[in-house]
Amino acid sequence: MLWRFEGELRGYSLRATDGEIGTVKDLYFDDAHWTVRYVIVDTGGWLTGRQVLISPYVLGEPDADCRELPVSLTRAKVKDSPGIEEDRPVSRQHETMLRDYYDWPAYWAAPGWVGAAPTMGGAYMPGFGGVPTMQRPRSRVVEEVEDRLIYQQEHADPNLRSAQEVGGYRIEATDGAIGHVEDFLIDASGWEVRYLIVDTRNWLPGRKVIVSPGWVKEISWDENRVYLDLSREEVQNSPEYSADARIDRAYEERLWMHYRRAPYWGEESQGELRW
Repeated sequence: MLWRFEGELRGYSLRATDGEIGTVKDLYFDDAHWTVRYVIVDTGGWLTGRQVLISPYVLGEPDADCRELPVSLTRAKVKDSPGIEEDRPVSRQHETMLRDYYDWPAYWAAPGWVGAAPTMGGAYMPGFGGVPTMQRPRSRVVEEVEDRLIYQQEHADPNLRSAQEVGGYRIEATDGAIGHVEDFLIDASGWEVRYLIVDTRNWLPGRKVIVSPGWVKEISWDENRVYLDLSREEVQNSPEYSADARIDRAYEERLWMHYRRAPYWGEESQGELRW
């Protein structure tokens, strides 16, 4: 199921195992993999306005009726966690502190992680949870390479972007502007940014469309623009998006067929559709 960030998830309460801890203020997503890495929580009066980061690793399925997100943590655990400073980027050092404090998986050591138990070199990595599917001893050379890779990733700058920051960015097709980012559609099963909702009001009044992050060619943070590898004509003739209707597989099939792209749920063959 896909959830709108601004239209739904933002403002949801986060309920720990023993009570509420705050509300969803923003999301940090990895702009290299378009995966949500943290929910930014406004703790309100409980922790005197302090903000904390919560990993999707401990989040349950959103509850639309109660407007809640279950969190498998206690209030005490969250209270003593490292906080964040408002309007300052999250450093890898801060992420490492969070990982050590909560014993969360280090997603930067296994970028494809979305909650399962990843492996490197066929060896199970402790601390990731789950059950290893394969065990085999690592050679000393493999260990040194993997340890060096992890060290480099530990000291690299994270590619984290705020959903609120990118919301409003102008979107450019290959031959001109088509609108701006209005919202994001989040797949809560893996906490991936599945689509960007595009408001085309200045070009096609009253019409909204969605595009996959996989069709994004470049993001210019200096210009506040998102560049697509799609033409204006392709976008203009694409299936219209309505916030009043849930996106089902039939709609997605029409969308991906229109753009002649391999769907994320199907088999890929050099970017062409196989149905």
